[in-house]
Amino acid sequence: MDRQMYHYATVSKALQELAEKGFTTDFNLEEERIAHNADDFTIEHIYRYEGESDPGDESTVYGIRSAKGEKGVFVVGPGGDENDAAKRLLDMSIRGRIEQQ
Repeated sequence: MDRQMYHYATVSKALQELAEKGFTTDFNLEEERIAHNADDFTIEHIYRYEGESDPGDESTVYGIRSAKGEKGVFVVGPGGDENDAAKRLLDMSIRGRIEQQ
């Protein structure tokens, strides 16, 4: 499935859209699982939120699916790219863009 990237005004709008698509698990509660088993996940949707006045307010919402079919979200807020799970998801999204070219 091709990955979709969206731009919405708020993170809550992105989370609402994903919930309507069945992405209901909060993978932020399972950071270690993603950090240590990133190959078991596929990024299906990426939503970007950019702060209107401060680039430091940028956030990314990932809609991801586990190898077992579990669908959920992972939200990376300002400075959140410091945790291992966020780094792995960022690497996966960059790798996916390169592979699609």
